[in-house]
Amino acid sequence: MGAAPLTFVRTGRGRLLHDLRLHGHDSWWLRRLGVCASTEGELSQWLMQQPWSGLSPRAVLADHQIRGHGQYGRRWMAPKGGVWLSAALPWPQQQSSTGLFGLTVAVSLAEQVESTGLQVSIKWPNDLIIESRKLAGVLPTLVFRGSQVRLARIGVGLNVNNPVPPGAISLRELLCSGRCRLRVWQGAVLRALDRARELALEPSMVVRRAEQRLWASSVADPDTGESWQVRGIGMDGRLLLEQGTRRTSWTRWTDSPDQDL
Repeated sequence: MGAAPLTFVRTGRGRLLHDLRLHGHDSWWLRRLGVCASTEGELSQWLMQQPWSGLSPRAVLADHQIRGHGQYGRRWMAPKGGVWLSAALPWPQQQSSTGLFGLTVAVSLAEQVESTGLQVSIKWPNDLIIESRKLAGVLPTLVFRGSQVRLARIGVGLNVNNPVPPGAISLRELLCSGRCRLRVWQGAVLRALDRARELALEPSMVVRRAEQRLWASSVADPDTGESWQVRGIGMDGRLLLEQGTRRTSWTRWTDSPDQDL
């Protein structure tokens, strides 16, 4: 590749690498930034500078983003104190649905948070919820070459010690300060992404675990206001709905087999 496997852009960087190695997660290429416009943009630039080989996952972490990307292209601030990262991952061909990919990461990240004793719900398709407030969100993309998945890209935002807007919650509101060290949670998110790659090999288990954590048993159609009962999640990550004898499904992410990078 022409560069060291692990690159960093600030002091204290070795501690995160040390933590990952202690847990057996030493394959990551990492870049850490103090501030950037968007970790998604930084990751795209990195992938152009050093083309994807498909061997090692990469992640860009930032202390602060000023133009982060959210759902539907929304911009959002990511102040100091939270985990803000974008990653590129090798991804098994058996799971080629963007919707299921996002739920796989959501389940794996939920399990990391639940290891502290907290109870986490998943608001389909991409938010982690505690006490009816948003703790974290993921933004998934699968990049295809022809019909084959070339790589998986995921943006993750996790509220740890940062100020949050109304309707959100941070870990510092739920855990003692000793359990809210940012470096620890950066490592936890990276380990969750590694775990997601393992879970992807068992899609039926991912669906089952996501269904167990669904935040709501009914949803309102944003266009008509009609209420639909949630009857589960499809194997492609779709939300399966029913209203009496009527049945439908929702999907949020579009799989585009003509993408390339």
